Amino acid sequence: MTTTFTTSLDTTFKKEVFEGLSAFPKYLSSKYFYDKKGDKLFQDIMAMPEYYLTGCEFQILSNHTETIGELFRDREKGLDLIELGAGDGKKTKVLLKYMTKNNFNFVYKPIDISENAVELLSNNLAIEMPILNVDAEVGEYFEVLERLKGFNKRKKVIMVLGSNIGNLKHPKAIEFLSKLKEAMLSNDLLFMGFDQKKNPQTILNAYNDETGITEAFNKNVLTRINREIGGNFEVEKFKHWEVYDPETATAKSFLVATEPMQVTVEKINLTVNFEKWETIHTEISQKYDDKIVSWLAEESGLEIVTSFSDDKEYYKNYVFRKA
Repeated sequence: MTTTFTTSLDTTFKKEVFEGLSAFPKYLSSKYFYDKKGDKLFQDIMAMPEYYLTGCEFQILSNHTETIGELFRDREKGLDLIELGAGDGKKTKVLLKYMTKNNFNFVYKPIDISENAVELLSNNLAIEMPILNVDAEVGEYFEVLERLKGFNKRKKVIMVLGSNIGNLKHPKAIEFLSKLKEAMLSNDLLFMGFDQKKNPQTILNAYNDETGITEAFNKNVLTRINREIGGNFEVEKFKHWEVYDPETATAKSFLVATEPMQVTVEKINLTVNFEKWETIHTEISQKYDDKIVSWLAEESGLEIVTSFSDDKEYYKNYVFRKA
């Protein structure tokens, strides 16, 4: 049972927490894992041996730096390199170093939902590559897409790394890709990472580490609700649970209530009852193969130009253009 009163849902965070906790089954968006603490936890996840995604994509960008860079280059007018979900920029820096050393005329525009991540990245780049022209922005993917259409004076390359597309179910992914396509001109490129299907155990291990870092990362959404909008979640009474379905190629994360409880979120006037073992769905992470990626591209009005893989073929970066 959920008790609600009239309230002001004046931020996206309040609105989405209200909707998610009022729903059945309950859900919260994984984008709210990220704040200063969440960013640090995600960096710890990326450093875990089980979390192969970062290492695989780093290998792709390191092994194919020149090929990728020259694919991006426009010798006449230069380009805008726009990265959605830039995070700490560790992998992108491989390309940025190549591009700055080889006289590319370009502006790097990192965009991330985390203000903390954008600030840290901007400060790091100012020290590491002082000649790089950086125009950073805080924002969500779907908000930013409309503004991308304004980048129409020269070639733009849009980057989405980390298989972030995997956080969207296929219909939403098609909507996202279609909006990217609408923002693209004929010579623009989209460079995007897709985690590939593989041994289900390898995938499960990546999201279910024994050290509990992924658990803390998922629970950070409850910590944020407590701190920012007056929630009283007893975070330790929730268990992180991960499943992977090889038929749909979907990894799913849940927070499971280990006992019955009542939770109040003061600033949105919401009281929620949890049964024992009731779930909050927090994240999906979709896995792909060439067939699925080709289908997504076709449905979105894009075509695959080429792709790059790591040595184990665990992960691929695809390059798209407008069909």
